[in-house]
Amino acid sequence: MVELRTTLTADERDIVGKLNSKLHKLQHHDRLHDAYYDGAQRIKHMGLAVPEEQRLFELIANWPGMYVDELMRRQKVKSVYRPGSDGKDPLDKALQEGFDANNLSSEIPVLCKETRIFGRCFLAVGTNEDDAEHPLITLESPKQMSVIVNQRRRRIDAALRQYREENGERVGTLFLPDKTIQLVVGKGGWEIDTTGGDSEPDRHDLGKVPVIVVLNRRRLGKWNGATEMGSVMPITDACARTLTNLQLAVETHAVPPRWALGVSKGDFVDREGNMLPVWQSYYQAIWATQKGPKEAQLGQFAGSDLRNFHDTIKMYAELASSVTGLPVRFFGQNTANPAAEGAIRADESRIVSNVEESNEHVGTALGWAMALYERFRTSEWPSEGRPIAVDWRNPATPTKAEEADAIQKQTGGVAVLSREGAWDDMGWDEARKARERGYFDAEAERDPLNQLNRSLNTEPSPNSDGAAAAAVVG
Repeated sequence: MVELRTTLTADERDIVGKLNSKLHKLQHHDRLHDAYYDGAQRIKHMGLAVPEEQRLFELIANWPGMYVDELMRRQKVKSVYRPGSDGKDPLDKALQEGFDANNLSSEIPVLCKETRIFGRCFLAVGTNEDDAEHPLITLESPKQMSVIVNQRRRRIDAALRQYREENGERVGTLFLPDKTIQLVVGKGGWEIDTTGGDSEPDRHDLGKVPVIVVLNRRRLGKWNGATEMGSVMPITDACARTLTNLQLAVETHAVPPRWALGVSKGDFVDREGNMLPVWQSYYQAIWATQKGPKEAQLGQFAGSDLRNFHDTIKMYAELASSVTGLPVRFFGQNTANPAAEGAIRADESRIVSNVEESNEHVGTALGWAMALYERFRTSEWPSEGRPIAVDWRNPATPTKAEEADAIQKQTGGVAVLSREGAWDDMGWDEARKARERGYFDAEAERDPLNQLNRSLNTEPSPNSDGAAAAAVVG
């Protein structure tokens, strides 16, 4: 009987300790960035001492979340392919099938969002017990995974994913270049999970860790990335202070302050002589007493002008626009007339460039993930001379008039764009293009000239005297 392995080797335990420590060091920043994305940061975290009874006046404009969501919505994948192929290559079809089987069209926006919030996100590739023909490509949360990057070789040496089960048990997966080990936290720390009676590592012998890290705002020598919200977070804090002060000012200055001299609370009575409550007396439109003008004097202070708050908030919106590249109209500064289509394109040039740059990095990571997918599927690495690429949709705001005009000019006259190329520019996927090809074929079948040509080119049968053909020609 073979004894089950339940303990990690000294090297494996050292690797797990380093990865666990790295994840804990990043948790504080991850929680902070998560709160800013949700608009759940508290003003007390910004150094402003707000009394407990005034907490209800806190107001935060969630510009960081809006900024990330706007960029994420523009990152949509059309297909995966190998450059140089005609799109009909069986290998391309297998890639697209794997892309669809893993629901990556809906997962990639989440990948882009998490990467921009936390500065990093991860993709993992592995076998699929339920469908061996389609290996799994999964997104891994940056709050649950950490990696060790070999600075010299610029590759991942190890990765650890850890999380808690519903019963509170802490479990994990250690990814190494040639094997994957399932872990669980026991009394003595991390140990091999023996659930099901199988404690042997899953050997894949890839020679590399099946995990890809996606970084936002990548810099040389830094492998944690940077949050996309970093530039707008302090401006959001400053605006939150102003909005909170505005809320307090509105509540305390909504009714202009009044003053009264030479009277007491007992002087304010209703028609029946009953004394009025203080706030009811305060909000009455008219004040009256039984005392004469020499004994009592009544008056009202001038109302407060809150436009200084409005101007300050507008300034913060303009600052947020300048550091994010979002048009200022995204921050509520709208004009009376909507922007023209050309102006929209020009106004959004910075965020379009931002998305296109991010698409390059995310596309490269997805290409590596699909290469791992092919290795798990076929047991062979894809050809190095044919890297896997990603085709993205146009991140600019779709303006149908300009788009149609440009396509018409490119396909008419001296055409520089084919019909299929026009479909690509319009963002159609392969299924839509195949459907349109079927429509064109059906129209061609019904065309009278095509029917005539088919009749003329059809050879008469041996029993035919040619009358039918003559009738057609005549």
